[in-house]
Amino acid sequence: MAEPKPWPEVPVGNKDHTRAAVVIIGAGMSGICMAIDLIKRSNCRNFVILEKGSGCGGTWRDNKYPGCCCDIWSHLYSFSFEQNPNWTRRYPGQEEIQAYLESIASKWDLYRHMRLNTAVEEACWDNVEKKWKTTVQVSGEKDREFAGSYTITSDFLVSAVGQLNVPQYPAIPGMDDFNGKTMHSARWDWSYDLQGKRIAVIGNGASAVQLVPEIAKVASSLTVYQRQANWLLPRNDIMIPPFTRALFRWCPPYRWRKRAVIMDWREESHEGFFNPKSLGSAFVKEQFQIMLKRDLSKRPDLWNKLTPNYSPGCKRTIFSDDWFKVLARPNVQLETRHISRMTSKGIEVEDGDSQEFDLVIYATGFRSVQFMYPIKIVGSDGRSLSEIWQHGPQAYFGITVESLPNFGMCYGPNTNLGHNSIVLMIEQQCRYIAGMVKTVLDARRQGKTLALKPKPEVVKAFNDELQRRLGKSAFADPNCSSWYKTKDGRITNNWSGTVVEYQKNVEQIRWSDYVVEGSGADTLVGEEMKVGRVVEETQVSYNTIWWSTASVLFAGVMFATGKFNFLLRAT
Repeated sequence: MAEPKPWPEVPVGNKDHTRAAVVIIGAGMSGICMAIDLIKRSNCRNFVILEKGSGCGGTWRDNKYPGCCCDIWSHLYSFSFEQNPNWTRRYPGQEEIQAYLESIASKWDLYRHMRLNTAVEEACWDNVEKKWKTTVQVSGEKDREFAGSYTITSDFLVSAVGQLNVPQYPAIPGMDDFNGKTMHSARWDWSYDLQGKRIAVIGNGASAVQLVPEIAKVASSLTVYQRQANWLLPRNDIMIPPFTRALFRWCPPYRWRKRAVIMDWREESHEGFFNPKSLGSAFVKEQFQIMLKRDLSKRPDLWNKLTPNYSPGCKRTIFSDDWFKVLARPNVQLETRHISRMTSKGIEVEDGDSQEFDLVIYATGFRSVQFMYPIKIVGSDGRSLSEIWQHGPQAYFGITVESLPNFGMCYGPNTNLGHNSIVLMIEQQCRYIAGMVKTVLDARRQGKTLALKPKPEVVKAFNDELQRRLGKSAFADPNCSSWYKTKDGRITNNWSGTVVEYQKNVEQIRWSDYVVEGSGADTLVGEEMKVGRVVEETQVSYNTIWWSTASVLFAGVMFATGKFNFLLRAT
């Protein structure tokens, strides 16, 4: 019988159910990526993934409303190390993305590490043991018969809860008085029959723009309550034909090139969503007007109502081929007057007009600026995360937080994008965290302790410069309210540059940026640890590819015709 693998290569078993090398909170895209990086880069399988839901997938499991899909091209919205050649559409739908994530979790044998229906209540750092103590509540009825609550001790803690996980409900007087059906777009009830119903949709963001065209097909009437207009660009969504999918599958270089070209195009669009004075910003406005007046040519009364009064990029720019078209339907109404209250039968607006509804849908987004909510986090010296973040969430490159040793975040503060795929950011963050984890576990292998936390002055300097740059961006436009920023205008969610810029900043861990404590401090080697990055932008121009291909074909023709040897003799 083979000898068992050494710690931390051995997975957590029954006897050590409450101890692990690493605890990951969340089984969405970030949690899956983090787990794979622990396996690949830290040679670690001694981890658990805590998930409050009953399955993996994160936001793609939660958001299953009609028409739910991604606004990034499918070939870029997937892991670089697990590219999917079988996407059926240019923009993937929720079910297809969910199936992709489930397949990756299965391929990497991650289900054995997941503890589902398990919600994290609090995580506290033990200054003496130099370990995290994470307390969970079990919600599954049968699982609660074993243990309703318990605490896991770990060397490292990773938050993979993301920014879009807790639904945001509006504060409208009388919400509890409404006697009809209500649901949030992120908590869709598919058992409810929409056929012939009078429906209200509160909100006009990305979720509303995707679901309204679908439910308008079956509703007797549908009213959209818009608080503020959004900039819109065409999706130009199409099916990917079988022949193209076959090329992606059997000719990987073709797929890699396609992904790189999409990456380039998205990176080049950054200026248009960041700089309100750029040509890209003007282009967005121009395309918007073309779509608006084309699709609503017979409804000029809606043009002003649908035209934003702020810079493109300030709020999430929406991609849709049918939003304006659906607003032209006879059974769809756009309401821009302020909602004053909800009644037992419907919704009343500011001048007293009211409508009766069977169903009210809250397409009002998430509590995006309250990272880690509602989990209670307590770091070194008893400092809580709410105390650390009393002036707003901030982290070092969105990954590490002062006073939280051996802790890392995926998709943390100021790592969201307005122009490119968040997967590219997540992969880089996981590389960085995996490097930190490896260092901490290497010390423990030697019987030593090691605690790493960013220096407060480093975190402050980084965020001061970040906010300075963001203050000049379209995100800071005072004319719009968005989930990118707090009520006082601090931009807590978005990154200030391109993906490549972020990746290059985070491709090494500089130990001088960290407070290093514990008996294993001497295990740190050198001034920094290189974690690298995935280079996905194009490295070779089309001209180079064309001339190289032409040269190969020319040589092949010459060889086939017997003229190749003649040329060699002539030289």
